[in-house]
Amino acid sequence: MALPGFLQRERIVARPGFNRWLIPPAALAVHLCIGQAYATSVYKASLVTHFDTTLTAIGIIFSIAIVMLGLSAALFGTWVDKNGPRAAMFTSAVFWVTGFLVGGLGIETRQLWLVYLGYGVIGGIGLGIGYISPVSTLIKWFPDRPGLATGMAIMGFGGGALIAAPLSRQLMSYYDPTYVPSDSSSVPNGDAVAALFFTLAALYAVFMMFGAFIVRVPASDWRPAGFDPASVKKKALVTTENVSANNAIKTPQFWLLWTVLFCNVTAGIGILEQASPMIQDFFRTGETSTVAAATGAGFVGLLSLFNMGGRFAWSTTSDFIGRKPIYMVYLGVGIVLYVVLALFGSTATWIFVLTAAIIISFYGGGFATVPAYLRDLFGTYQVGAIHGRLLTAWAAAGVAGPLIVNGVLDTQGTPGQLVAANYRPALFIMVGLLAVGFVANLLIKPVAEKYWEPKAVTPATARADAERSSVR
Repeated sequence: MALPGFLQRERIVARPGFNRWLIPPAALAVHLCIGQAYATSVYKASLVTHFDTTLTAIGIIFSIAIVMLGLSAALFGTWVDKNGPRAAMFTSAVFWVTGFLVGGLGIETRQLWLVYLGYGVIGGIGLGIGYISPVSTLIKWFPDRPGLATGMAIMGFGGGALIAAPLSRQLMSYYDPTYVPSDSSSVPNGDAVAALFFTLAALYAVFMMFGAFIVRVPASDWRPAGFDPASVKKKALVTTENVSANNAIKTPQFWLLWTVLFCNVTAGIGILEQASPMIQDFFRTGETSTVAAATGAGFVGLLSLFNMGGRFAWSTTSDFIGRKPIYMVYLGVGIVLYVVLALFGSTATWIFVLTAAIIISFYGGGFATVPAYLRDLFGTYQVGAIHGRLLTAWAAAGVAGPLIVNGVLDTQGTPGQLVAANYRPALFIMVGLLAVGFVANLLIKPVAEKYWEPKAVTPATARADAERSSVR
């Protein structure tokens, strides 16, 4: 189907002299909005009460959204490469905003299936398309610093909760005057959460459209001033060849990296999805916690800051030390930190906060570094489509992480009465997953020559191939 003229790639090719540093704000405008997915724990208890259901049933909303993120990124990755970032960002905004509207209606009418459909399925499609929309564009704008580029593209997603968590608390207290964010026993009513959904839909529509209409793509022959591709120092695992998306999934490197991403994401997503109640439970004595609900929401914001900062700092670091070594840090040091969190996290608030924050910085760094890792292994040809297919690992982790944590907690007790010991079985499961990911990363080697594309591949032929793939 033909796109409207204002969305077509040809309309957004940058003119000579365009400043490439105007592109990151466009990516951030979209990613800061869809990053709200990491702030769902702020109103999780409210939905459990409103629908009179279990923690696992509410956690499924988040899991469906992440599954749809991975599936839509895989299915639409080639379409995004073909049509460009404006069409992708516009489409993402439509799905994400519609998801909030349908989800809000489900809360208002007490129909949990509508929340699954709205926020989970429809909103999840918006998540997937929006997540991959700026990645390949920024890699093309910053061929001299791919780690920096992908860090800029993805750090906003990690920082979305930094804005959404405190904003959600304030809006819910406005819509439900009986809700006191500073009181750990206070829970907003369902109508307040529904009104929050409708409000966020309006706000996100404005900001995401702003990003869609300021983004640009470079001309096919554009290069940064002073940049010579031949002068780039060759590093281990960095190829100058290209591999198509269809061939990439036939390589062992793709599936080893899929395993790495799955393990790293599963380990981190369980904490993020449960962040606000988790810190309260770790410091609970009897019926009360020494950590207030407002502090729990603030902890969500802090994790979001480290998630966002880790995406930029660690992926930028990978430009200097390499992608494989940086993943050894994410996974190896992560194992140690999870053991510390499980055994000593409840002894002092600062130990819990610092350990969890570093873990989440590795989680974010893993996301931001993986597109550059793909670029190193498979080249720039169809890297966006390959990235989309790799994100099925995130979809799987979006189910596994919350199910592991929520499933363990449902067997341990009632929400609001759990303590640190109840979390330990889940945390040690995460240690095992990180160990598997560490081994998978060690096994990654350069891609075999039989998977390479012919040397004649150019941006023009890449787009033509992407078009043929989308037709098939």
